[in-house]
Amino acid sequence: MAEPFRWPARVYWEDTDAGGVVYHARYLAFLERARSEWMRALGLGQEALRREHDLVFAVHAMDLRFHAPARLDDQLAVSVRLLECGGASLALAQQVERAGQALVAAGVRIAALRASSFRPCPIPRPLRALLQPLVETP
Repeated sequence: MAEPFRWPARVYWEDTDAGGVVYHARYLAFLERARSEWMRALGLGQEALRREHDLVFAVHAMDLRFHAPARLDDQLAVSVRLLECGGASLALAQQVERAGQALVAAGVRIAALRASSFRPCPIPRPLRALLQPLVETP
């Protein structure tokens, strides 16, 4: 199995509740940023996708499992793995870790949409050709 894409994140005061623990909704921002940076690392910046392909990706479904809390000043690693590249969607596995300990696991389904209409559309063949080799097989 290939090594997943990893993006570093630091927990700031704004991410925490009064007890210094990361507020559950903030994990969504960590996950989103890691997905965006993964796409950028593949040469698929979101603005370029919109401009060149009239394409945006939007979260269609997400399943979160919370295992342990992150706290103020923690250094986190947020990973992205591509599990499926369909005709009009991607299935991803993401994880938020601290020093190798899994804190949050997420299954994410991303839908391809026309930027001009926000209607579902196929992922363009050149993009699928780039993504398909990254799909992890069990």
